[in-house]
Amino acid sequence: MTDSVRHRLMGFGGVFALTALTVVLVNNPAVQSFATSIPVLQRLSPDPPGSAEFLIELLVTLVVFTVAFVPLYRPQPRRILDVLVQCIERVVLAGLVLATIGYFDYTYRLPRFTLLVVVPILGVALPMWFVWIRRRPARETNRAIVVGDDPRQIERDIEDTEVPLLGYLCPSSRFRAEGESVRALSDGGVSADGLERLGGLSRIEDVLVSYDVDTAVLAFEQADRAEFFGALDACFEHGVDAKVHREHADSVLTEDAAAGTLVDVEIEPWDVEDYLLKRAFDVVFATVGLALLAPVIVLISLAIKLDDGGPVLYRQDRTAVFGEVFDVYKFRTMTPEGASDVPVEDADNDRITRVGKWLRQTHLDEVPQLWSILKGEMSVVGPRAVWTAEEGHLEAESDTWRKRWFIKPGLTGLAQINQAKSTDPTAKHYHDMRYVAEQSFWFDLKIIARQVWAVGVDMWGMTSSRR
Repeated sequence: MTDSVRHRLMGFGGVFALTALTVVLVNNPAVQSFATSIPVLQRLSPDPPGSAEFLIELLVTLVVFTVAFVPLYRPQPRRILDVLVQCIERVVLAGLVLATIGYFDYTYRLPRFTLLVVVPILGVALPMWFVWIRRRPARETNRAIVVGDDPRQIERDIEDTEVPLLGYLCPSSRFRAEGESVRALSDGGVSADGLERLGGLSRIEDVLVSYDVDTAVLAFEQADRAEFFGALDACFEHGVDAKVHREHADSVLTEDAAAGTLVDVEIEPWDVEDYLLKRAFDVVFATVGLALLAPVIVLISLAIKLDDGGPVLYRQDRTAVFGEVFDVYKFRTMTPEGASDVPVEDADNDRITRVGKWLRQTHLDEVPQLWSILKGEMSVVGPRAVWTAEEGHLEAESDTWRKRWFIKPGLTGLAQINQAKSTDPTAKHYHDMRYVAEQSFWFDLKIIARQVWAVGVDMWGMTSSRR
């Protein structure tokens, strides 16, 4: 039985068994008597259902939970944080579905007591189960592969790698274009020293899972977005360590004390505690912000429409973690035509509308980005998300520009509070790199406090100038 099949069976079986066991326990008279001693549950009826009612209750709950967890039966991603978050999301979804069924189907209602007790219990039990089945087997040797598109670099990394290698991934077309020894690598699927070619770069995720890889050595000719950072992204999603040749160290985050030809990449620079605090803060900040600013959003939309009749929102492709692209929405502040990828100061930009000038001064044009924060594409604090068309200009200014790609882009950041803009890429990059080095949840709070103060000062200045 393959690891993939084993994981699917254990995932489905665990959800089924834990859900059934929880429903049975919650409907036990002794358990209900104990649970009703909790103040929150005292007002709920603990009466156990009859045999027919209990059977329906059990079957409905089993169906809802087993279906809700379908995306987690596939053995990816393997990062513990992702497993925990996705499991909790699925438990909440299943609980809402059960509540909805009880609301609309008056011939059958899942007792509120059962619903309020089952969901929290499974909210703990199921994440623990999936973390357990995703654990790596205890073994003394590290399972590693080489991934790349440069035949000579692959051969060098194979020689420099100290851990046993399972094989390598590479595009066969690149290898056929090289010398005789390299043709033997691709045509036969085996290198001179017997190392197996496991497939092309498109198979990286399947190989990481099916071979239970611990470490991936990246051997690319250039640290480009499409392939190099795509491989890093796959390692990040599957909890696999990554190593690169020291010549690519300028494009990645590495340990300061790293030594040797191959260096470890810091794929997850945040500590677990800070990561959880940061994400929780992002969700609360975005939710509260969207709720409180709802009337303002309506007024701004009307003002933009009345100003020139154009679209309310402006969409732009921005660069996210590992060079991925996502859509950023802002309130439109300029006329739609003639967008340029060269940064321009606001004072020199004649395309800014009357309403747009006010929105930029008050920073209210950024409000729609709260939705991107809520979706997890952005954070409240981080390096500014850069327009994809602008990336080339900014990368030309610094060899280490792409280190920003290891941090989720933010609504505000150290560069913003220090007035460093894209028109001064050197200063902007300096502050972004400082944030990457010093990042923590408490550092984020300091940046937010300074940004709020700056916005208050700007708005006060606007008010004073009109008197």
